[in-house]
Amino acid sequence: MDITAVINKNDKAKIWTAHFILALGGLFIGTGEFAAMGLLPNIAQTFHINIPTAGYLISIYACGVIVGSPLLAIIGANMERKKLLCILIILVIIGNGTSALASNFTIEAIARFISGLPHGAYYGTAGLVAANLVPPHQRTQAIGRVMLGLAAANLVGVPLVTWMGQLWGWQSTFYLISFGGLLLLFLFPFTIPTIQPNHNISPLQEISALNSKQVWLTLATAAIGFGGMFAVYSYITPTLLYVTHQTELQVPIFLALWGMGMVIGNIIGAWMADKSLIKTIIGLLIWNAVFLALFSFIAHSPLLVLICLLLIGTGFALVPALQASLMDLAPKAQILASAMNHSAFNLANAIGAWAGGVVISIGLGWSSIGIVGSALAICGLVIFMFSIMILKKSNN
Repeated sequence: MDITAVINKNDKAKIWTAHFILALGGLFIGTGEFAAMGLLPNIAQTFHINIPTAGYLISIYACGVIVGSPLLAIIGANMERKKLLCILIILVIIGNGTSALASNFTIEAIARFISGLPHGAYYGTAGLVAANLVPPHQRTQAIGRVMLGLAAANLVGVPLVTWMGQLWGWQSTFYLISFGGLLLLFLFPFTIPTIQPNHNISPLQEISALNSKQVWLTLATAAIGFGGMFAVYSYITPTLLYVTHQTELQVPIFLALWGMGMVIGNIIGAWMADKSLIKTIIGLLIWNAVFLALFSFIAHSPLLVLICLLLIGTGFALVPALQASLMDLAPKAQILASAMNHSAFNLANAIGAWAGGVVISIGLGWSSIGIVGSALAICGLVIFMFSIMILKKSNN
């Protein structure tokens, strides 16, 4: 029997089960996104390229997200949500399976692009499904539970697959993610409710609903402000190896601390955002700017780096907060707005990886990525404050 026949907003067990399975999808997809960052030296060695060149795979994945998020959200606007989620997971399986089988860097780049296509549409759709199952005043926490999967990817998934990659080759990471996708295809029909789209809103209406300066300024806040975190995360493994002087086997411990910070920040930040959305976003951007800058000055100390990475990770709470903000700003384009939120965060991924690669390539050293990251967070704060100023003027 379809779970939809019995699920309701008072059936907490089935709601939490649905949230858990949606978050599990976030875990696998997030692991696929971030795994390449922890395995850059291994991938570079396989394809006989340098690490900054291998870092382009991060930007290529991000470009897949940027292209796929709005495109798939528009195509799937009138599609039943569970069916749309299954199609997106099939793309995840194809992309990551091809990544594992790639025989050269060109094929690997194409595979990473394909892997990125369903990313934003999945998180956007899953977040809306999760929010649809709870009362309005709990929606950011519901979105946060889905994003908890992405945070958990950095606590459990990335350290695990980094360790696997070191033992059995980086390709094993993408085989595992493909298997996870197959598991989700089996679980979705039994756990995710059937939610029909709003047929009163066409794909063209979704696009036109984005004719808002506030939407674009919020997306710019995500793209620039969160780029700081990716400037550091994209090159964290070589920085730990060559500056902090840790061994490859110790790197997963540092990645796990970062992931723990993301989980903590996601839980607390989502709760704070439901209480005061604007103040939470401002506070998180300032928080990121401070601790990203601090990273550059303490990168030689293993203990201080552990603490700093934990605190930087908590800044991940910006993701559900900005997604909730976009849902408010584009009520008639919630799937597209939510998906584009992840496009923006992956544009942040591309910007951060590029900016970090530039300062490393010109000889400023691995630890300089923290200063670059802080500068991007400050720019994001300026953009967001500008959007608030415009909003106040329009309301007067």
